[in-house]
Amino acid sequence: PCVPQQLRWLLGAALAAALGTALAASVLLLGLHLAGAHAETVLRMSIEGLRGDGPPRELPVRRTEATGTFAVRDGLNSSAMLVYDYGKVRGGGAAVRAGTAPGAEPTGSICQQLLISYRSWRHPACYVTRMDQDSVQGLDAVTAAFRRRQAEQQQSGARAEPLGDRTLLGTTASVLCSTVPVYWA
Repeated sequence: PCVPQQLRWLLGAALAAALGTALAASVLLLGLHLAGAHAETVLRMSIEGLRGDGPPRELPVRRTEATGTFAVRDGLNSSAMLVYDYGKVRGGGAAVRAGTAPGAEPTGSICQQLLISYRSWRHPACYVTRMDQDSVQGLDAVTAAFRRRQAEQQQSGARAEPLGDRTLLGTTASVLCSTVPVYWA
């Protein structure tokens, strides 16, 4: 019927403003939902691996200590920590040299530590092995080797001699293994 022109214009402007506000709010809410879903997907991928079939992986690298720390799955609802220590060590008899047997006298004044430490939260022990300087062992291979060593030690019943000198461990591995005995693997 007969509606004044000014009222028509006012109703049209109010309707356009309401539609614009609703559109902007829905776009913002959709963006927020997508950002949350993306963040959750990235977090899940970083914890479970790209396809969700690998062990959980996280690599906080400390450049001052030259270590890499990984959390790996160790059975149902349990985890283990792997510390790759490739820091440089200055002289002294307690320093570990690459390729030097435990207890052997090291040579030179500066070397690379090249140790891998493993601690499972289900077992009261920490294991240490040397890293191959030319090809660094992968997480799966190192984890399998440490688990085999754990199983051998538990099955044999004979207690291996724990590491006497913990000074060869870097700071991160020392903290990780501070409350449990340390064994060579």
